[in-house]
Amino acid sequence: MSHSPAGAHEHPGPALYVKIGVVLAIITVVEVAIYYIPALFGVLIPTLIILSTVKFILVVGYYMHLKFDDRIFTGFFLGGLGIATGTILALMALFENF
Repeated sequence: MSHSPAGAHEHPGPALYVKIGVVLAIITVVEVAIYYIPALFGVLIPTLIILSTVKFILVVGYYMHLKFDDRIFTGFFLGGLGIATGTILALMALFENF
């Protein structure tokens, strides 16, 4: 007879967390580097939004264990991400920062 709760799962080991941390650090370095490349100024905002979204997904999915939880929690986080992205894009349009 097993004593594990219903829906229990195996969490990833420390090696995966280190790999994800390295990926997050690389994405951060790329974000900073993109800012200093004048040729990429025209695509700066969309590129940073995409890279930030990827980082958000990695952090929420693995470090907050959302990948292993019920799907409704994923909906809550994606809803918040959508509202935040929409708000930022609306403010950028309002103040003509595109």
